[in-house]
Amino acid sequence: MTTTVPAGAQAPAAGRRVTPTARLVLSADADRGAWLAARRRGIGSSDIAAMLGLSKYGNELSVYYDKRGELPLESDDSEPAYWGRVDEEGVARRWAMSNRSVVRRVGLVANVERPWQMCTLDRRVIECPIEPGAQCALEIKCRDKMKAPMWRRGCPDDVLAQTLHQADVCGFEHMHVGVKIGGNDYRQFTVRIADHQQLLLDLRTAAEELWQRILDGRPPVLTPEADPDPLLELYRRLHPERSGVVHIDRDDDAQDALTAYLQARADVTAAEKRQKAAKAGMLAALGGAEMAVMGDRPAYSIEQRSKETADISRLRERWPEAYADCVEDRSYDQLSIPNDVRKRYAA
Repeated sequence: MTTTVPAGAQAPAAGRRVTPTARLVLSADADRGAWLAARRRGIGSSDIAAMLGLSKYGNELSVYYDKRGELPLESDDSEPAYWGRVDEEGVARRWAMSNRSVVRRVGLVANVERPWQMCTLDRRVIECPIEPGAQCALEIKCRDKMKAPMWRRGCPDDVLAQTLHQADVCGFEHMHVGVKIGGNDYRQFTVRIADHQQLLLDLRTAAEELWQRILDGRPPVLTPEADPDPLLELYRRLHPERSGVVHIDRDDDAQDALTAYLQARADVTAAEKRQKAAKAGMLAALGGAEMAVMGDRPAYSIEQRSKETADISRLRERWPEAYADCVEDRSYDQLSIPNDVRKRYAA
């Protein structure tokens, strides 16, 4: 067997069945803007992770608004996303070399019977190394070294959900996963569908229910335990420009949220004061020493640290060209709450 990763001959035409149960929607060499638009016509594998609350980049509500076209059609241009795209080919080659196999890019595919069920295969495996003749694919990941423990015994939950969704779309009995961790730690795994049959069916049911909500215009309701960071990002993208007034006199939920926010702020302030008081007590115990010990083990120590700072005003005054070239003014949203409201709701 060859270990090269061929670019492939002429790309298969859109609409042609390219897996046992899926047809091609867009080839791998399609324009990225066209790909971003096309994937809105269904639920993809990355949407599955967001739908389950396993992604820091989105949640079920953001998937809903994205598929309905109510969010800007944005491509992820973050540093991790950029390097993930750049390093994808290298990981594919490493997997092919390690397994004496052949892989090829395919593109965006959709299930024939459930067209809303879509996925983009990183690589189609042409010669399966564990089951000759079997049809399967390779999912490629590049992860930070701090995520290494999550890959100790297999794929993390988000990757498992993605690969099961891809297998369900394409009719595969197993999926391969290759991951590069921290730049030089390569690992590979195989996800066998027979080991996760019930989970696969649960994922399909949950995705189908969300897709029906998208078609009906019924936003999903998130649980109170949902990660707030994707929500904050969602509302920023939904309303990039704000104007007008909303009355919350009879909106109990809005007033409860205001009360909870102010109480949380008060809790943070109180916690910071307790932390500083405790630090003062620790320094008092140190006296002139630099380390405190308990028996023969260090308990805590004081270490000198430094960080670079810039005098922005002096830079702007003396070197205006350097200031204009290096200083970037970034806007952000900040809640502004009048003092009388703070006193009333924080009490």
